[in-house]
Amino acid sequence: MAGSQPTGALDDLRVVDLTRTFWGAMAGTLLGDFGADVVRLDSPDGSSREFPDDIERPALGDNDCMGALVHRNRRSVAVDISNDEGRALARELSATADVFLTDLALDELERCGLDENSLREMREDIVYLRGSAFGPEGPDKNEPPLDELAAARTGMMPILPEPGQPPVYPGHGQMYTSVMLALGAVTALLHRRATGEGQAVDASLLGGNMYGASLDLQAFLAIGGQRFCEPVSRLDAGNPMSGTKYPTNDGLWVTLTMPETDRWWPALSGLVGLDSDDPRFATHDLRCGDNRLLLMELLDGAFQLESAAHWRERFNELQMSADVIESYEFPAADAQASDNRYIIELEDGQRSLGFPVWMQDTPAAMHREAPAVGEHTDELLLALAGMDEARLERLRKAGVVSGGER
Repeated sequence: MAGSQPTGALDDLRVVDLTRTFWGAMAGTLLGDFGADVVRLDSPDGSSREFPDDIERPALGDNDCMGALVHRNRRSVAVDISNDEGRALARELSATADVFLTDLALDELERCGLDENSLREMREDIVYLRGSAFGPEGPDKNEPPLDELAAARTGMMPILPEPGQPPVYPGHGQMYTSVMLALGAVTALLHRRATGEGQAVDASLLGGNMYGASLDLQAFLAIGGQRFCEPVSRLDAGNPMSGTKYPTNDGLWVTLTMPETDRWWPALSGLVGLDSDDPRFATHDLRCGDNRLLLMELLDGAFQLESAAHWRERFNELQMSADVIESYEFPAADAQASDNRYIIELEDGQRSLGFPVWMQDTPAAMHREAPAVGEHTDELLLALAGMDEARLERLRKAGVVSGGER
């Protein structure tokens, strides 16, 4: 178990992190935020942090904003697992962990001697946590973990755009997978506490993307039908007053969430200058049935007469279930987001995503900022692997380890 001072609900948990994707590493971040001692196995040249699934992020360096998020609350040891001594060292460190987290391919893990069976020989009760592309079984179990390809198989991408537009890649499935990996780890640890048994846990990008499409996919499985497989125009919604979007005169959009139209119709009709007694919209069935398209056309024209700020002010005055669809500028400046620590400020004044889970007594916290590659190499090898100074120096000269020199 970890030897660091108590910091959170998971402060007695150690995780060894051998991941090479952003979403895979984020599973360790979620555990580290609650106090787990996460030890990252980095490559000495730093290439382990060049996530192949995130090619547009800023380069490593002073402004490694993505690294600041995904590598926080970790310690880093730089070890070259391309040679025998490095692989042996990685196994030694992994055997000190409660959870071994990886997203490497099964055949690569076997070549490195870091497959489940090899680690279980060294620590029988270890939780072997692996993020994969399409799951641990089946013909595609060895495919590379690329979220775009997993998302492409879920059926969601064709229904996101307006009809006639190209499919849209949502990008969220990988983050669902991160959460599922963390959930799988904690669940397996609870099982181990009761039985003393470790086990393998897998969460895949395919599974994460499919659960991201739960509302539509579950309905398709139950009912079937082409209507779940094709995009729907925003002007072809079933309810003009719920889940619909209308443009304003300054390029923004408003969205309405008023499924009980009888309740909201008097206020909405007055707000947009329609007659609340108009017989064409006198009942819910008329608003959502025969005159649905007419109502949407009228609302579409009415909301374009004013700015988004105007509509927000009026929504708030009338306490209506509606709002403006914002860009990222909104949560970045939103007091609600900062008050709940969804966005936090780092010691250098930079802002970062914070913690999506709130706990009263053992909250998530920023225990340490993202370390440099190999920043804790000496500390970890001497304390965890039981290495003596002579062996450490020899490995350093041989290029097997780097960084962390005291």
